[in-house]
Amino acid sequence: MHLSPPVEPMLARSVTALPPPGTRPVLYEQKADGFRVLVFTGPEPYLQSRRGADLGPAFPEIVRSAAALGVEAVVDAELVVWHNGRLDFTALQHRARLRGPRAEHTALELPAHLITFDLLEIAGAVLMDQPLHQRRSALENLFASLQFAAPWALCPQTADAATARTWLDPAWGAAGVEGLMIKDSGARYRPGERGWQKLRTRMSAEGIIGAVTGTVHAPRSLLLGRLDTRGRLRLVARSTPLSRNAAAELGAVLRPAGAEHPWWGREFSAGWGTRGLLVFQPVVPDLVAEVDVDTALDLGRHRHPVRYVRLRDDMAPGDVRE
Repeated sequence: MHLSPPVEPMLARSVTALPPPGTRPVLYEQKADGFRVLVFTGPEPYLQSRRGADLGPAFPEIVRSAAALGVEAVVDAELVVWHNGRLDFTALQHRARLRGPRAEHTALELPAHLITFDLLEIAGAVLMDQPLHQRRSALENLFASLQFAAPWALCPQTADAATARTWLDPAWGAAGVEGLMIKDSGARYRPGERGWQKLRTRMSAEGIIGAVTGTVHAPRSLLLGRLDTRGRLRLVARSTPLSRNAAAELGAVLRPAGAEHPWWGREFSAGWGTRGLLVFQPVVPDLVAEVDVDTALDLGRHRHPVRYVRLRDDMAPGDVRE
């Protein structure tokens, strides 16, 4: 039996804490900031995205490496680009849009890598019904037998919760490790199911409240900015929906802004990867908010919504810079 693309990858649901000790055998893995891919190696290599698309034309060096392994296998991995001392999601997105000679040229400047964490098939044997710890052992044996080198890398994994907690340090986040994957050691691979857990690294940050969705006196969410090197207010985050108490607190102190506002007449996307435009109301940018954020950044902008924590009356907008 052979797997053939597309194969639905097993997915994860977000959690806010590590599992309590002793609940079940758990394995922890680093969650890298990249694209989820399934790699079909062998004479007919294929690089499949999470949604089933063919990413091979954008990453020709990965396809060539998959063809050259000398064994037919299906590997689950995170596709990443290392640039300027960290995993660079923006560079990865840029590469994904390229084809032909431009893709080949950029592969030399911004080579991609595969952080592999699961093995679904090897030499015609499908492993998805085997427990995770056995699939991991088979993956490690494959790495050892073929002496894998770049662009292949083995995802760090541990059964020790104390070690896993160190991977939640913001220093790892600065390098592009978003947090942890938490997996049942004895579980089979279930395509399309959210059978794993994902715990993101969280930290505090500040932003200038530049606009709101909803109304100024009954805001639903916040648009937050920071001052760039030229003193211009640059959008860096949008908040999750505000609680009733937070909306009342902010609605009492926010003031509407007019055409003098730096975002007056601007257009912002309603969401990452969408073409719809966000309807917002500019406010006087003189209040600073503390927010809870994860480490996923695109050119300084938070990719995921942030959570409002409180106003920072002890800080002025001039204190909040990129």
